[in-house]
Amino acid sequence: MSDVRLIDIREEILSDNQELAGKIRRDLGRHGVFMLNLMSSPGAGKTSLILRTLSTLRDRVRIGVIEGDIASSVDAEKVSREGVPAVQLRTGGFCHLDAPMIERALKELDLTDLDCIIIENVGNLVCPAEFDTGSQRRAMILSVPEGDDKPLKYPLMFSVCDALVVNKVDYLGTSDFDLERLRERVCKLNPDIRIFPVSCKTGEGIAEWTGWLAEQVAGARPPA
Repeated sequence: MSDVRLIDIREEILSDNQELAGKIRRDLGRHGVFMLNLMSSPGAGKTSLILRTLSTLRDRVRIGVIEGDIASSVDAEKVSREGVPAVQLRTGGFCHLDAPMIERALKELDLTDLDCIIIENVGNLVCPAEFDTGSQRRAMILSVPEGDDKPLKYPLMFSVCDALVVNKVDYLGTSDFDLERLRERVCKLNPDIRIFPVSCKTGEGIAEWTGWLAEQVAGARPPA
């Protein structure tokens, strides 16, 4: 009979993370601040979508941004130049953001002066899907050049998200990407997901995406 004791570190980490994520959500709720966790693979267009969103909603919604990156602060600098409060989290090799990282970033933002916080997670379709950041909603971006088969390869990411932004639809005419086939694959995994075909380059679909986001922000505000 073995005397070896098994300690499942992964389960402990996820449990501790979930507990802190719940606390973050409650704190944000008391301030009436909505937080979105935006995820995608590298190059899908997270920063481009954020910049388009800021441009569209800046007169209606006070937005702050938490940027996650392994090494650089390039994206946070782009956001900051738009006059938007931004915090850069350099993970030093970690492939995702988690609740402790977000808790630390939130201390650098004045929640009384914000309606919405957008988290730009580290570019990855695997790890970020597993870690709750304390956001009220999760969204992901899939770009047309990546292909319509990604729900088959990364089902968890598509399953946990509330919204899917299909970016770079201006490439559809020169690609074998099938938008309807993608819809079928995604909705089998997640029937309630909202899908927004957009082009950050041309602006197509941005109004529909930002309209949905503005609704989420309004829903987080306490009754007058």
